[in-house]
Amino acid sequence: MKAFVAGATGQTGRRIVQELVKRQIPVRALVRDLEKAKGLLPDRVELVVGDVLQPESLAQAIGDSTVLLCATGASPSFDPTGPYKVDYEGTKNLVDVAKANNIQHFVLVTSLCVSKFFHPLNLFWLILVWKKQAEEYLQNSGLTYTIVRPGGLTNEENPQQVVMSVADTLFEGRIPRTKVAQTCVEALLQPAAANKIVEVVAQPEANQENWQELFASVI
Repeated sequence: MKAFVAGATGQTGRRIVQELVKRQIPVRALVRDLEKAKGLLPDRVELVVGDVLQPESLAQAIGDSTVLLCATGASPSFDPTGPYKVDYEGTKNLVDVAKANNIQHFVLVTSLCVSKFFHPLNLFWLILVWKKQAEEYLQNSGLTYTIVRPGGLTNEENPQQVVMSVADTLFEGRIPRTKVAQTCVEALLQPAAANKIVEVVAQPEANQENWQELFASVI
């Protein structure tokens, strides 16, 4: 297995890279700024320059990768086209290049509540709408996929247990980015994760379950 990570220098993406490295899975990290990436990512990571909005850059960047993890996301801005371009068009470009390169498993990070149109986050240029459109494009691609919908993201780790549920059943809750990263990497390793949408939050009172049990519980 060799992992290609898009959004590798983002808050969640860099934790996905770290989790892959910890498990000794080779990583190609897609970055736009090489110098910035060198300061953020482990030395053992293969850095490749490209942009999800430039499809021609992706074909070369993906190289000999066999799996792909996408943790891209539009940054808050005054550009109303940001979520459409990054969250939809960018993901669509990644799906297309993944198909062309016979990627074995595509893991996409989106968000809780993508199916709720009247959600406050859609005031940010319909960001949830475009994440949902990206999900559907991946689902219809023919690729093996896992879509991870995390709750509110926190940078601080905590000892709470991961709670995993089927699509459109969790509408609130928070989760450390490190646990989202672990979920994404485990999705590559657990057969029960294939072709599923999983919603994840962390809760102190949750039962302790292993990853196999968590993914198997989502039917």
